[in-house]
Amino acid sequence: MPEKESAAQQAIGDVAPKLADLTDQVLFGDVWEREGLSPRDRSLVTVAALIALYRSDQLGFHLKLALENGLAEEELSEAITHLAFYAGWPSAMGAAAQLKAVLESADATQDH
Repeated sequence: MPEKESAAQQAIGDVAPKLADLTDQVLFGDVWEREGLSPRDRSLVTVAALIALYRSDQLGFHLKLALENGLAEEELSEAITHLAFYAGWPSAMGAAAQLKAVLESADATQDH
């Protein structure tokens, strides 16, 4: 049976195969696997950076990953609220809307 394609391969593998490979091998295969921070802490740092830099394209993916890595909905909500004062209100409002969408999608998936 063929190996399941990674999220990066599915998203951009056809147009930027090397970038997808680097994402899989270096970013998630090396950086995310280092011992210095837990996956949970890496998720919190990543979500905070994406919010602060208003990099919303990948925020939904990383909010979902943060939940999978052990962050609670309340913790993500609190981080977003805290960042409103440091990263700006529009960034926090956009992040809150994405968190809501991720949670609703997770609820819909669990209901089926």
